[in-house]
Amino acid sequence: MSLSDLARTRYTTKAFDPAGKVSDSDLQELITLLRYSPSSVNSQPWHFVVAGSTAAKTRIAKAGAQGPYAYNAPKIEHASHVIVLCARTGLPDAQLDAILDQEERDGRFQTPEARGNQRKTRQGFVDLHRYTQKDLQHWMEKQVYLALGTLLLGAATLGIDATPMEGFDAGALDDELNLREAGYTSVVLVGLGYRADSDFNAALPKSRLPAETVVRYL
Repeated sequence: MSLSDLARTRYTTKAFDPAGKVSDSDLQELITLLRYSPSSVNSQPWHFVVAGSTAAKTRIAKAGAQGPYAYNAPKIEHASHVIVLCARTGLPDAQLDAILDQEERDGRFQTPEARGNQRKTRQGFVDLHRYTQKDLQHWMEKQVYLALGTLLLGAATLGIDATPMEGFDAGALDDELNLREAGYTSVVLVGLGYRADSDFNAALPKSRLPAETVVRYL
């Protein structure tokens, strides 16, 4: 199946079969996709929390168990795995240095000057969003959504159903997982697994606006 076929057939699963379990090998494939997702200037301002046990999913479901988010609790509890995609709450020098060190270990700098140039370029983008545009948090969260898109398409290639969820209490989840103390905040959840027979959305046709209304060729 081509990528465009997968894009046309994948959908947001509304009900998971609790008995359907994602294999360890498939899960590791998806985690690798997350790690290798693109990000602006390779900033990688993310953190991923993976929950597969009943106890772990119950902790995450607390953030969607009450009020306007209650409809998402069963998706969290019945999914094989749930991944919490988090963004950093700041981008300190230590993070930028860690990225440079890793890039050097991976052989990305052919000359001593290349490391300094990379640091200067990356710092320039960070400072642009920190001081000029004053949207650093939003910019980092946009990188997390690049990882989300990679994850959703990757799951489809493996025949795994997925449900992205923004309907949860981020403050409550951050507290439950001690994310803010670690310098992160939850942005979006993704349930992974296999659809239940009761999933009404599986039988509905996918709907998108016509290409001519969203694509312009110059």
